Amino acid sequence: MLILAKTTLAIMLGFVISVITGFILIPLLRKMQFTQKINTLINERHMKKQGTPTLGGLIFIIPTIIALILLYVRESISVSHNLVILVFVFLSYAALGFLDDYLKLKRHDEISGNEGLKSWQKFILQVLIAVVFYFIYRSYGGTGDLTLSFFGWNFPMGWAYGIFILLVLVATTNAVNISDGLDGLAGGLSICAFAAFGLMAWNTTWCEGYQELAIFAFLLIGSLGGFLLFNAHPAKVFMGDTGSLALGGALATLAILTRHEFSLIMVGGVFVIETLTSLIQIIAIRKFHKKVFLKAPIHHHFEELGWSEVDIVRLFWAAGFVLAMLGIIYGVWL
Repeated sequence: MLILAKTTLAIMLGFVISVITGFILIPLLRKMQFTQKINTLINERHMKKQGTPTLGGLIFIIPTIIALILLYVRESISVSHNLVILVFVFLSYAALGFLDDYLKLKRHDEISGNEGLKSWQKFILQVLIAVVFYFIYRSYGGTGDLTLSFFGWNFPMGWAYGIFILLVLVATTNAVNISDGLDGLAGGLSICAFAAFGLMAWNTTWCEGYQELAIFAFLLIGSLGGFLLFNAHPAKVFMGDTGSLALGGALATLAILTRHEFSLIMVGGVFVIETLTSLIQIIAIRKFHKKVFLKAPIHHHFEELGWSEVDIVRLFWAAGFVLAMLGIIYGVWL
């Protein structure tokens, strides 16, 4: 019952602070003209979203950190090195996304399109984040082993574990970022994914600070719930790279710290499919000069088929929910 009470409190606290933040922040973003420039190559129906405020990821990033601080001040949680890693990655990727969003807003040109950070600049910053992650993790006794619990396999990786951390972070953040293309899509899918990893974190009693990792996940779920009040169709604000990169970084970190990296593939199955469809489309066009999908990622393919945005999001949310539940079964029971 205590776990249930803590989970409920975390969700409620994150939600309330997020709603308050949204009502304050959205008018400020609009006043400062931090608004989205829509690429006409995506879908003409999206042109009506032109001028919608972006950088909305702050609506769930700020409340999550505020709630953590409040709980720490009240001595309801303690700080462990794992929580430090999680918060560091969450804020670092949020800062990376914010910088990318800001540059896009300042450099936007109607002919050349959005121009944020260069790919190599992003990669260097992501490497630095992964290096700090690995240093803290190994400094406090992290094994650097990759575990496949279902088969009882354990793979010692040594220094190569740092490269593995980088790959998981980059893959997950890009996957969430690619999925952020329809109103409420990435936010709803992230709620399902963090619910799964929040529950799995409660079960990792061997992991130092496992309760704080779980509480972080449920605080973020509550904050995302508040964000969806403003981001659900028709969206009054977009999360931008600020939000999507932060979510991907936190999700990957939870998977690594709880040693459920393989569960991430199942839990984030919709994110994986979105990424694969984009990759398949790129390869097909460059190598064979043909399209496999009408447009990629796959949520745009459904749009081209005539599906409404709301129906696509509902379908993907349902798929994300089922995959998250299957991930819990695999991660906790099997």
